[in-house]
This record gives sequence, structure tokens and C-alpha cells, in this order.
Amino acid sequence: MYQLSGNCLIGQSGGPTSAINSSLCGIVEQAMRSSLIKNVYGAINGIEGVAKRQIFDFGSQISTRDDYKLLKYTPSAYLGSCRCKLPPSETNPQYYKEIFDIFAEYDIRYFFYIGGNDSMDTVLKLSEYAKKTSYPMNIIGVPKTIDNDLIGTDHTPGFGSAAKFVATTVLEVSRDSTIYDVDSVTIIEIMGRNAGWLTASSALARCNYNTSPDLIYLPEVPFSIDQFIQDIKLAQKEKKSVVIAVSEGIKNIFGQYICESAGHANTDAFGHKPLGGTAKVLENAVRNRLHCKVRSIELNVLQRCAMHMASKTDLDEAYHIGCEAVKAAENGLTAKMMVFHRLSAEQYKVSIGCVDITEIANVEKHVPRKWINEQGNDITLELIDYLKPLIIGEPELTMEDGLPVYLSLDTTPFYPSKKNKAV
Repeated sequence: MYQLSGNCLIGQSGGPTSAINSSLCGIVEQAMRSSLIKNVYGAINGIEGVAKRQIFDFGSQISTRDDYKLLKYTPSAYLGSCRCKLPPSETNPQYYKEIFDIFAEYDIRYFFYIGGNDSMDTVLKLSEYAKKTSYPMNIIGVPKTIDNDLIGTDHTPGFGSAAKFVATTVLEVSRDSTIYDVDSVTIIEIMGRNAGWLTASSALARCNYNTSPDLIYLPEVPFSIDQFIQDIKLAQKEKKSVVIAVSEGIKNIFGQYICESAGHANTDAFGHKPLGGTAKVLENAVRNRLHCKVRSIELNVLQRCAMHMASKTDLDEAYHIGCEAVKAAENGLTAKMMVFHRLSAEQYKVSIGCVDITEIANVEKHVPRKWINEQGNDITLELIDYLKPLIIGEPELTMEDGLPVYLSLDTTPFYPSKKNKAV
């Protein structure tokens, strides 16, 4: 593509994170400085909001330095989100025509979509349609996911903060679990459908005064409840309180999710089964077989919204990758996703680049088998070394009456009937 002059539109999609608004802030601020971009808009609820002409004008609503600081350090998706799988343009060309008519109506020449794996599918399909119809627009995907399962990038914005929350929570739960002189098992369920990066981060809780979690199970290795019970028995020979971290998406040798026995059957637009309840299934198995004190803890959405335990490294990187996305689009790049490249294993440093969206969409990055121990119940030092730099630093949150102050999520105005179609 080539350099374009016009307006830009930003959308957020998929599950939110503590860092998604940091990327949004970086895009908005860099776009505001651009000589090519006239107006900066946001799409409410992602691509679904585009179709409804629900458009947010950043220039008229967010203008002070305090506003931008609050935006950078506000969890959840400021613009709202969606889980929308676009149909192929060949099967529903009218839908795409309507979307691109709206792009033309608002003179959108730059579109930035912040999201995870499924969101990059949207970037891919919109890019293909723009190319097919010769619509002049540069489209860039900005990565976001606590799952860290996007290929092509060393890690994803949002993952470091979620990993820090997980490690801190496991550390604190481990301390709590040791207070009674009884045999006990605590099972902590952590997000991760098919990739165990976030569950692996629980190992960062280990330090000179804490050895838990004692067992870690990732979805990359087939899970056996019988072996799980044997692993616990072995751990109980060394300590009374056993703390276990499990991915919600662990599966048996037949590829069935362990939590499926809890009765989940429906799927979302992308064919994903709702997960949850894995720890409860394992709790019941432990209680029935070992007859000891056992509890399960499901961290659930706390993992993706805990700004009070965010990683400054993560938030700063998320902001910078947003800035670089605008620069890439200004330079004529399109159909790309921004990525991090780790430059050194010894001293942590990253550079920011981009890769073709065709290499990213609908592909998952898993924890390498070599970073999981042979027994499949723990991780290696190489993985710990990979994880450690991502959780460093604490953001300076604005506090009031003992609580953090966040930018309001419920006063976003719509401009559904705005007419500024380019000539």
C-alpha cells in the first residue's frame, strides 16, 4: 500500500486485559500527532459497533494528560468488545459492502484492531476485502491476550500483567494453605484453553520462602486423573500442604477437556466450548480417592482485570506497540500484526516489528514440550527465565479514598448518523 490521508478508526475485540487500554492509548496519542490522520475515532464493541455506526470521537472527549494517563492505566476494554466471527466475504458480500460503506462515510483510511487470535481473523478478512475491492485503507492488528498464544511475537501485551497476578495469587494462597497441621490439597484453576503459558507463570511464585506450586499441569500434555492422584501422593510424602496449578483446558489422551464432565456443551461463534469447572472436577476426584482436606479455586476473570497487580513492563510495552502500529500504517503497511522480538536472553530487551496477518490468524502458539518436564507435571528453568522479565515493575496508579481511579467506561457517546463521506 501507500501513505494515505484521512481518518483512523480503532476497535477492541475479545477478552479484555489490564494492558489493552495501554495499547489503545498509544494508538490514539500517536495518531493525534500524525500529519496524515485528521480525526481519531473508536468503534464501540469492535467490528459489531462499526456495522451499527457506533463511533466514538476521541478528539472531543479525551484531551488532557490526566485523561490519557487514566486511559493507559484503566483495565477492561474502554471501547467495549465483541466476539464476532466475520463470515467469508464470498458467502456474505453484502455485509462487507455495508462495513466498507461506513468506512467510506467516515473517510476511514487507517483501521487498528486490538485483539487476540480470533480478532486477527477479522483483520485478515477485512484486509483481503479491501485489497479485492481496491479500497484505500491500511489495516493493522495490535496483539492482545493474556493467553500469550499468538504466534510470530515473543509475547503478547496483557500476558505479563496476568502472569504477575497469577504468580502473586498463588504465592498468597500457598501461604494461607500452610497454617493448619493437616494434610490438604489446594487446586488453582488458571485460564488457558489450549496454551498453558499463564498457568506456567504460577511457577514464578516460588522463592526462598515458598516452594509452591508443587505440581503444574498444562494443556500441551495429555492429562490423566489416575497419574494426577499418584503425583499428589508422592508430593504428600514431602509436605502436608500441596498446592497445584492447572490450566482450565487440560485434556485427556482422547482430546476431551477434563471439565466436560461438568456438562459444558455449547460453543461460541468461533467454535470454542466454554471452559470452567476443571478444578472442581479434580477437587471431587481428590476428595473421593484421598479423603483429605481439599479445595478448588477458580481465578476466572480476575486474571485479566487486576490493574492493582499489573506489570509496568507489560503496560509500557503495550503502549509502545500501539504507537508503532500507527507509524507502520503511516508508512504504507497493511494486513500486518505488530510483534515483539526478544533481542537477548541474558539482558531483557525487545524490538517491535510486524508480520503478515496471513501467518498469524487462526494459528495458536503453544508452550514448547521441551519447556515442560518429562513427567508433564511441572515446567523447566528455561520457561521460568522466559517469564521472569515480563512481570517486572509496578504502575503508578491514581488513587482516591484508598481505591484506584479509572476512566469511566459508561459515558462513551455514539455518533450513529454522522455524515462525512469522502468525495
